[in-house]
Amino acid sequence: MDHFQLKNGVLHAEDVPLSAIAEAVGTPVYVYSRATLVRHARVFREGLSALDQPHLAFAVKANPNLAVLSVLQKEGYGADVVSGGELTRALAAGMAPADVVFSGVGKTHAELVQGLESGIGQFNIESEEEGYELAAIARRLGKTAACALRVNPDVDARTHEKISTGKRENKFGVPLDRAGAIYAALAAEDGLDMRGVAVHIGSQLGDLEPLESAFTKLGALIAELRAAGLSVTHADLGGGLGVPYKPGEVMPSPADYGAMVARVTSGWDVRLTFEPGRVIAGNAGILLTRVIRSKRSGNGPPFVIVDAAMNDLARPAMYGAWHDIEAVAPNGNRMTSHVVGPICETGDTFAMDREIDALAAGDLAVFRTAGAYGATMASSYNSRGFVPEVLVDGDRFAVVADRIPADAIMDAERVPDWL
Repeated sequence: MDHFQLKNGVLHAEDVPLSAIAEAVGTPVYVYSRATLVRHARVFREGLSALDQPHLAFAVKANPNLAVLSVLQKEGYGADVVSGGELTRALAAGMAPADVVFSGVGKTHAELVQGLESGIGQFNIESEEEGYELAAIARRLGKTAACALRVNPDVDARTHEKISTGKRENKFGVPLDRAGAIYAALAAEDGLDMRGVAVHIGSQLGDLEPLESAFTKLGALIAELRAAGLSVTHADLGGGLGVPYKPGEVMPSPADYGAMVARVTSGWDVRLTFEPGRVIAGNAGILLTRVIRSKRSGNGPPFVIVDAAMNDLARPAMYGAWHDIEAVAPNGNRMTSHVVGPICETGDTFAMDREIDALAAGDLAVFRTAGAYGATMASSYNSRGFVPEVLVDGDRFAVVADRIPADAIMDAERVPDWL
């Protein structure tokens, strides 16, 4: 459930008509619903109620907006970060350093230092080499880094190949068959507190079976490590639970997920960490856009050209992803059309031969389920600026990220005096 609903014939975000936001802020603009974020955060937590004090770390990469992070911090969420910039954002949003997990295959020397000096709760180590480097930095700083070893379980997540992270050919984690030896070697390093293991096999999973397979392998590894006399007190099960993008699409619920986790991890005797992202933020946001014009090419459906583009919402161009398209003020008529943006790329296409609400020049429309991997993946391609972001709370709204026009981006550029 989300809080983007028709009221008196106009699509609202909670109690605010989207037309009012378009009038005040302009288009394109991302709009987030606080009530939806809170509801999803609580439903996910409730789904894990059978577990003993799980640690919930929101995947900041899904939506790093400070206001969004602040909402989730107030719901008791920590942060899963994959860069120094995300760590800075999480702390700025009020998340406690001890509640931050630092993941990512390419942490730089500076980022490892930043994590240590910030006092974060856990590093998810992605390689033996990273572990040795972190240990050396920790010794130099007189600190100890709490760590989990990320394992690649060679499990196909059955999701899009570009967001699958748990197969042997993917760059993430250490091979399962070498994990025991690597864990033992790193556990012997001064400066490291090897306290657990981690796994994350991909994003937008619509089936619990691959997750159960990965978790079962992780449980066997925990038993193997303990049999070798090594301590394991924590296990990070990652994120990846999918959300429905298409009408009628059914995804596993947090309750179903939680029941599976409780069954598989029974007897592990560890504190579990989870890294939900899309499942919290996806349906809590939309991208509001305005139709520029329609045009016909041959005998096919018309092209409906909107002012949002692939630089604003990259998922359709990158993954062929589906986002529902709806009119803000539907008149009851339907049409089949191609919905495209203004960028000079054929890939700047949101839908082909899609039946949608009838749209004409000047009409407002929304791309649904844009609260995750939306604004965070934006670019300034074609010298387009960055769109603003708005948070709605009941009958009020605020701009929580300013529109950054193209000339402001250009202000950061310099022409050398020798040209």
